[in-house]
Amino acid sequence: MSRVLTRVACLATAVTALLGCATPPTADTLPLTAAGRLSVRVEATPTQPAQSQTAAFEWRGDGSRGELTLLSPLGTQLARARWVPGDARLVTSEGEMRFETLDDLADRALGERVPLYAWPDWLAGRSWPGAPVVPSANPPGFEQLGWVVDLSRHAEGRIEAKRARPPAVTVRIVLDTEVGASATREGAKP
Repeated sequence: MSRVLTRVACLATAVTALLGCATPPTADTLPLTAAGRLSVRVEATPTQPAQSQTAAFEWRGDGSRGELTLLSPLGTQLARARWVPGDARLVTSEGEMRFETLDDLADRALGERVPLYAWPDWLAGRSWPGAPVVPSANPPGFEQLGWVVDLSRHAEGRIEAKRARPPAVTVRIVLDTEVGASATREGAKP
């Protein structure tokens, strides 16, 4: 019995020593994570009918490297997008598709070219640093990349982005989790 206790004590000491030496990752080194629900509405044009999609989503990464998973209301995976510079991949029930740009992938996954590369900043309530921005007071937010980003309900986890040029597109996002730089939250995927 004393042998078992000695081994347990040694193991506990080793684990404590390892944990004590470990440096916790900083927010700068972890990818952005967010989860929630989104809806994308593409208005009708003379050549195509209106389209509307809703899905739960899980986001991890940033505009240059990341992953976006779209889920049905029952939790079934509808699509998973992964991207790195020069390569974007979309996996659906139809198989895996490769795209040269994130815009092309967004067009296929969401039905319209939405600037996914800017979303991490928009979800965090700020403009994307890669393009000019025009602040707006009504609604509170900004205009960027041809989109009006409404942040009037950002404190409640709600963001709306509208593009007026045809076809008009409205993206509504409701965050279930705070946008953060934590890959250690429960349920986070590597």
